Amino acid sequence: MSQAAARPRGPVPPIPLNLITGFLGAGKTTLLNRLLRDPALAQAAVIINEFGEIGLDHLLVEHVEDGVMLLATGCLCCTVRGDLVNTLEKLLRGLDNGRMSFNRVIIETTGLADPAPVLHTIMVHPYMQLRFRLDGVATVVDAVNGAATLDAHHEAVKQAAVADRIVLTKADLIETAARREGLAALRERLAALNPAAPVIKASDTHVTQLINCGLYDATRKIPDVKRWLAAEAYAHDHHHHHDVNRHDDRIRAFTLASEQAIPYSAFEMFLDLVRSMHGPNLLRVKGIVKIAEMPDTPIVIHGVQHVFHPPVTLDAWPDADHRTRLVFIVNDIAPRAIEDLFNAFLGIAQVDQPDRAALTDNPLTPFGGADHLR
Repeated sequence: MSQAAARPRGPVPPIPLNLITGFLGAGKTTLLNRLLRDPALAQAAVIINEFGEIGLDHLLVEHVEDGVMLLATGCLCCTVRGDLVNTLEKLLRGLDNGRMSFNRVIIETTGLADPAPVLHTIMVHPYMQLRFRLDGVATVVDAVNGAATLDAHHEAVKQAAVADRIVLTKADLIETAARREGLAALRERLAALNPAAPVIKASDTHVTQLINCGLYDATRKIPDVKRWLAAEAYAHDHHHHHDVNRHDDRIRAFTLASEQAIPYSAFEMFLDLVRSMHGPNLLRVKGIVKIAEMPDTPIVIHGVQHVFHPPVTLDAWPDADHRTRLVFIVNDIAPRAIEDLFNAFLGIAQVDQPDRAALTDNPLTPFGGADHLR
């Protein structure tokens, strides 16, 4: 790895990385400016993505020390993923040779960005996996124009759907009865899109609400899986009336849960089949899984579209709930399609549905027949 960052001496805990996204004009930079004044982010390195030849956003960021870098060559979702890796490696080199000091990285995307490819970079790049851990995604939504933006731009819908936290800006401009009614409808819409993401007014937002929202929290010895999954948020009916003009009508958020342990090979095949069939439409997948071969040490999975972070094996169940719990946020997929597939791999018989053998022994499946499994 000739151009990679210098490897640190000895084991170093992964550096938390936060993503701030949101559509054009939503107020990402204003929010970031305010957050960076908090002592909790005094040692944060900041990467700002600006679309176009002339970068302007970085002129508005007051935390303009060595830790702030600007990517002005294009949008993070397409042309500058290589630049993002180079920038992260540059930060790591500065950290490892003592020229820089930071304990967190914050990436602010351009408003046009699909956040998924940025998450892919952290989840699958071998060196980035080693040095960083995804701490959370905060999506900024304009309280005044948010509904119209969601109607007009599917990118904005995806930004809200993959968020761990949603920050509502410009709520101070909601002064009329009509706007208050519109804000209530927007909140309901965001809750349908992403039931587990708390919606926080920007004026009330504190740094502590936006960091440590990933699986691992530096202040806890045991991963807080329940908080990370927030599976109970999906228990309510979040479906809304069909409207052909609304992009988010295609978004579904749901959970699968099972007391039954699943063989590791069967679970791998389930994930492979789901990815091959639905990859681009799997906006986000999280889960803790009870594996038959090691039921006392569950695995944790995290995926964005077709890309999944390597499974992490926990030393023990983090709480008294020992069920498999899988959380899906999907686009244009009927929840029943994934549920039936999961049940097939669990060995649960269903009328007029293929069982595990039918899926794995059929040479026309992505697995290429049973010989592939041997």
